[in-house]
This record gives sequence, C-alpha cells and structure tokens, in this order.
Amino acid sequence: MSKSLSNFILAILIAILFINCANRGRPEGGPKDETPPVILSSSPENYSTNFEGNEIKVYFDEYIKIKDLQKQLIISPPMKTQPEVSPLGGASKYITIKINDTLQPNTTYAFNFGNSITDNNEGNPYPYYRYVFSTGDYIDSLTVNGQISDALLTKPETFVNVALYEVDSTFTDSIIYKEVPKYITNTLDSVTSFSIENIKPGKYLLMALKDGNGDNTFQQKTDQIAFHKNFIEVPTDSLYTLRLFSEEPDFKATRPKLLSGEKIAFGYEGDFMDMSIKIISETPEDFDYRIFKDKETDSLLYWYKPKLEVDSLVFKVTHPNLEKEFTVRINEQERDSLLLFAEPNTTIGIEENFKISGNTPLVTFDDSKVFIMDKDSLEVNFTTKFDSIKNTYAFNFEKTEANSYNIKILPEALVDFFDNKNDTLFYSLSTRKASDFGYVRFTLINAELPVIIQLTTSSGEVKIEKVVSQDGDIDFLNVSPGIYSIRVIHDANSNGKYDTGIYLKKIQPERVSHFQDIEIRADWGIQETLQFN
Repeated sequence: MSKSLSNFILAILIAILFINCANRGRPEGGPKDETPPVILSSSPENYSTNFEGNEIKVYFDEYIKIKDLQKQLIISPPMKTQPEVSPLGGASKYITIKINDTLQPNTTYAFNFGNSITDNNEGNPYPYYRYVFSTGDYIDSLTVNGQISDALLTKPETFVNVALYEVDSTFTDSIIYKEVPKYITNTLDSVTSFSIENIKPGKYLLMALKDGNGDNTFQQKTDQIAFHKNFIEVPTDSLYTLRLFSEEPDFKATRPKLLSGEKIAFGYEGDFMDMSIKIISETPEDFDYRIFKDKETDSLLYWYKPKLEVDSLVFKVTHPNLEKEFTVRINEQERDSLLLFAEPNTTIGIEENFKISGNTPLVTFDDSKVFIMDKDSLEVNFTTKFDSIKNTYAFNFEKTEANSYNIKILPEALVDFFDNKNDTLFYSLSTRKASDFGYVRFTLINAELPVIIQLTTSSGEVKIEKVVSQDGDIDFLNVSPGIYSIRVIHDANSNGKYDTGIYLKKIQPERVSHFQDIEIRADWGIQETLQFN
C-alpha cells in the first residue's frame, strides 16, 4: 500500500472517530426547566432592623429579569417617590433597589414583588418575593386577613389594593381622597384573598381600592371602593370580607354649549333627576322651552324659541348640592330637522311596547292618525304614554303569538316644538311562536321581601328582571332560550332598583345573592328553589 493511500485511510478513520464523539456528546433535549431562581443573599439581609441606607441588592443563582413591575410591585407603606428598581430592560444575577424617598422613623417597610421576578430563560417566577426591613429596633409582625368580593358581580376585579389607614388624632374620613395609606397590599391577578403583613398594633380603617391611576387615593369617577363598616383593632383574628362597588358620582354641572340653532347642551356628572335649568336673561313674552335627556351623552338638551338676537344667554343650574350661573355664547346656526326613530323594528315581544322617539322635542300627538292592523287585517286598539325625559311615545297594544302587525302613521300625527310634522310612516312587526320560548318558576325560601330577581348574562348584563314584594311563586314567561345567571338584589329601601354604597355616609351597597346558572330551553319550563340564609 502506498504511503499516500495509507494517509488517506487514516484521515477517514480520524474523521469518523470525531463524528462519533460529537454525536455521543450532542444534547438530545431533556425535561423543561421549571425551577424558579434561588436567592443566594441580600444586602442588607432581609428582615434587617435599624435600616439607614438607600440601596438594597438581592443576589440570585442565575440570570433573572423583571416583568410587569408597575402592576406587581407593592410597597407598604407607600412611598411618595417611587424607588428605582433594576434590571428593567435586560437580565442580571442581582436586583438593585435604590430608595429615593425619606424613610419614616421606627417603621417597617415591605417590598412585595408579586410574580415579577422570573428566570431569564424559561420565565419561571420567584413567587411572591417580599423584602422587609425596619428603620427601628424591631420588625412589626401583625397581620390582617380577608377576602375581596364584588357587590354586584360574581367575581371581583384583579389587582385590587387593600389598605389600612391609621386612626389617630389627625384622621378624617376624607383622608382616602388625599393621603396614601399606612399599609397596603394587592390581590394581584389570581386570588381574591388578601393578607396585609408587618403591621403594628393600633386602630385602623380597612378599605380596598381598584385603583384606576395608581396613585393610592380614591377617585370617585374611576375607582371602585370597599370599606369595613367599623374601624378595626390590630391585633385581630377576624377574617374580613370587603365588597367592591362603584359610587354614583357626586352631581356636577359642566359648562353648557350651543350645539345648533336654539339647542343648548347642559352637561352633568352624577344623577340629573333633581337638576333644574332656568334662564336668567330677559326674554320675550312668547318665549318657550323644552328639555329632554340626550341619548348619547350625559347632557340635558335645552330647546328654546323664538330665535333671540343676542350674543349670549345666562342660565342658572340648580341641584340640592349646587347652584351656579352659566353664560352661553349664541350665534347663528341652523336648526335640527325632525327625525323619528322606532324600536323595535322587526320582532316585538308579547309584553314589549313599540316606541317612537324624536331628535327634537315632540309636543303633540294625534292618535286618530295611527292605525295598527294584525295579519288578518283586524284593527288593534292601543294606548300611548309620553316620556318627556326620553322624548318618547310608547304604544301599548295586545299581542298574540306568531302574529304580524302593520303600523301606519299618517302625516302630521306627530308635531315637534318648532312645528315640524311627520310624513306618512309605515312599520312592520311580528311576534314569535310561544314554543320558541321557555319559562322558569321561582320559589323563594326565607326571603326578606322586597327583592329584585334578575336573569343576567355571565358578564352581569340584565336580560329580564322582576320586583317581588309579595309571597308566592314568581314566573318568568316567554324567556328566550339560553343560559342565564340568577342574581337577587335585596331591595332594602323598597325603591325597585339596586343602590350602590356611599363611603362618606358609611352606606354599604345593597346585598346581592347569586345562584347557580340555569338553562332555558324552547317550549320547556323549569322550577327553581332559591334558598336564602
């Protein structure tokens, strides 16, 4: 064998050997890493006392990253100036916390990181890491525990703050609007229970807040709130339940604005029912006006005539909690033309009214110019009722199943505030067969009447409701097939509606009971017993 051939064969053998070795050592995968990072040490050590520095470092056994810190990190007591926490954009084997606030003396601080700390590769979280230190000689160790519920819905919001305000000589009920709490925790995204830890003994206001802007104070327009009816004493072994609710905003009138010819919008917040609008400017003897609620916005629409040749008009808006004058600039604008809207426009329920509303104030209605005929061309009698707040006429007439109805409205049956009249109008409606619907009968046990029984969607939207003020079975007839949630409102003040809470008046929302969902089937009825404790 020649020397060159021998060298060639040797080279091939060496190559094969290296390939085998490479194959033998190549990873073929394995179980996914599900181990969270491990803390090696902290500087200063966790649960240190007599803390005087402004920087904390926490060291891990692997590279970590921080995610959703703004949502997850809860500092108790809250700091006016948020600390700087790193890393935020990359990975590191340690966390640095740089404190930029002046720390209170003899106070225990807790940094609750939630699930924001994860390993860099697989995202395994270090669950609910807490770093605690005290500026005094000892760590406060008392706790307050409980759970969050929603006053109206089956499930509360996530990421709810639960807080304690110290009741001392400076305490007032309005503190929740202006100051951050003494202690705070958060339910985060997966639990409804809470535990406020590292508390010192004392008397406290216990409250919860779904904080819309993250400032740890109560904003009535955007935040949900819950509060315990009495102050609590710590230490305590009690478990507290807090019911979140949205307050009705306090009434507020906003600056009115001319929208079109002789049409002014008076905006408001809160309940408008006791709102009054009076013109202060001098007006002619034939001056007249109408007011109704805008469908789309929180505004009352003020219509007036005749046209006034003025630059501005002055109005006084009054309410039990307000009296204020407003000046409205007036200029030449075209008036709105009369438009009429009908609902429903295809299928109508047996007990449902047919409604016609206008975009301008309706002032007269001639029912002799309205004809309702069924599918057999038989005329159907009807009555009407006008809702001035909604600017709507409701037509009530007897309907039967699987029938159709043609409604004809002759010209000039409806006349608006500016003497505009309707043209001929035609509407066609139909009712469904009784077999298309189901029904449910409720039997109540131990119910304190009155109550309001509601059938809702899973998200809480009310589909059907009945006010119950007398003993006996309650029937829901002609119910469209579907799955419904059962919600019962305990109508404590007998006003036929759900009343939310008011923090400053220490009024809790009305009690609500939830029951197991039911399925309504077409041409089928069910009976349900609602047992109350």
